[in-house]
Amino acid sequence: MRLINILRPYHTLCRSPGVSKKRCLETIANFVAHEAYGVTAEDVFMRLIQRERLGSTGIGNGIAIPHCRIPNLTQVVGALVSLADPIDFEAIDDQPVDVIFVLLVPEESFEEHLETLATLAGLFNQDAFCQGLRDAQSDEALYKAAVNYVEN
Repeated sequence: MRLINILRPYHTLCRSPGVSKKRCLETIANFVAHEAYGVTAEDVFMRLIQRERLGSTGIGNGIAIPHCRIPNLTQVVGALVSLADPIDFEAIDDQPVDVIFVLLVPEESFEEHLETLATLAGLFNQDAFCQGLRDAQSDEALYKAAVNYVEN
């Protein structure tokens, strides 16, 4: 999996207001569905919330990777958001989250889903990668920080 294949510049939001976990996921669902991948914002939001009910996708160190599989989605879609202020995400380390990567996967892509999650978790375990994202001051800089770290 190459990050550049699932994350587009228009799927990054830098220093977004977070408010709450639910509101943040709703904002991201609207943001991603706006690009018309054959999914509705309501369906994306509902599936992300359903996944969170199974257990928080907050992996620790201020990072969350909400993810779900969606019927009729034709490609893997990622969205990267940094928050202006950290929010409670019920993360495994009980620390607030300030960087969120949402992963949407076609319903039938079970193995790709797991492989992509593992790759993302590996990236977010690298302090330099996370710091680059946190240092970004614009949507464009956030995108470049993510992609350039991986591609170089």
